[in-house]
Amino acid sequence: MDAIEVIRAKRDRGELTTAQIDWVIDAYTRGDVADEQMSALAMAILLNGMDRREIADWTQAMIRSGERMEWSALDRPTADRADKHSTGGVGDKITLPLAPLVAACGAYVPQLSGRGLGHTGGTLDKLESISGWRASLSNAEMLDVLRSAGAVVCAAGSGLAPADKKLYALRDVTGTVESIPLIASSIMSKKIAEGTGSLVLDVKVGSGAFMKTVPAARELAETMVALGTDAGVRTVALMTAMDRPLGRAVGNALEVAESVEVLAGGGPADVVELTVRLAREMLEAAGVTAGKDPEKALEDGSAMDAWRRMISAQGGDPDALLPRAAETMTVEVPESGVLTRLDAYAVGLAAWRLGAGRARKEDPVSFGAGIELHAKPGDLVRAGQPLMTLHADETSRFERALEALDGGYAVGEAAGERLPLVIDRITAP
Repeated sequence: MDAIEVIRAKRDRGELTTAQIDWVIDAYTRGDVADEQMSALAMAILLNGMDRREIADWTQAMIRSGERMEWSALDRPTADRADKHSTGGVGDKITLPLAPLVAACGAYVPQLSGRGLGHTGGTLDKLESISGWRASLSNAEMLDVLRSAGAVVCAAGSGLAPADKKLYALRDVTGTVESIPLIASSIMSKKIAEGTGSLVLDVKVGSGAFMKTVPAARELAETMVALGTDAGVRTVALMTAMDRPLGRAVGNALEVAESVEVLAGGGPADVVELTVRLAREMLEAAGVTAGKDPEKALEDGSAMDAWRRMISAQGGDPDALLPRAAETMTVEVPESGVLTRLDAYAVGLAAWRLGAGRARKEDPVSFGAGIELHAKPGDLVRAGQPLMTLHADETSRFERALEALDGGYAVGEAAGERLPLVIDRITAP
């Protein structure tokens, strides 16, 4: 068996055999298949697709390329482990209030998260704006945090699905990121290797998401639910709106502050609604039926208590002041009426240019940079009132951020058409 044989098979619209998939993933991980050969195969997969069996085999091969996490040392039934994954968006800080909320309601939440790249934010970048908080934990430390706090949010170790790490970096520079089989297998190989008992997927739809249309998001959601189900993980997906930013804060420390508001019983209505909905989905998937209701846990302070335990257990100071950018600029409403549109991608790109995101994985981020939104689509606005406040460490960043926002919002006489916050729920057939 050789790489050219496998490339030709998929180039000619054939199905890859299980043996071919196992070999090419193993050989690529070991370095016996060159990057240019895997690039050619990834492009053939993007153009010609994969069937359900091929995607499942590809996912399992990537899982076998590294270690699988083990949670049997926990003192609760294995079914009580609940995990969540979002495909990413603008202002999507849901993991921050969600993990302690679900822990407060009776489930363990081992959450391995990532960093932001481009216009979408990363959970680890947000949490690292908290003084002392650590993203990198050993497996033993993860178990200790889970036992003491019920939830842990940290970076995946280098031994988890190493084939996916290599392939993800390659896809990013070869124009093959958009392949649904490769997206689905990338996400699910890591989630299955994490050893979670149940998984709730938040598949974003709209300009600020990777999936721009409802049909594309549905295909991705159905593919991932099938992969999880085939691997014995109870999996459900919600398709949720990302045509406008989620909440009113976009940027690392700004989103942490908004998450704390939610845990304190306040916060924007859309963030609260989606957090509670996902919490109930996670608890149901994990089989936790006798725990506290998520709304009650937000009201009585138990979710906030879990947050403080989780942050403290990872070295963070939940009482420390969050970083603030040195400079601000106010963008005013151009005319009176109804805010009909606030494009998620435009806002995310502007926040990135302000310093909240990175262009390369090794780039630093500004924890205080970002955007505060003072109005959301559907709100009545008056000419001259603040529409948003830009935060940056250097005033030189404001000009390019304003260029990104040009045409990204509109005011009219009536509310524009928007996607519902939760578009659909996808379960296994």
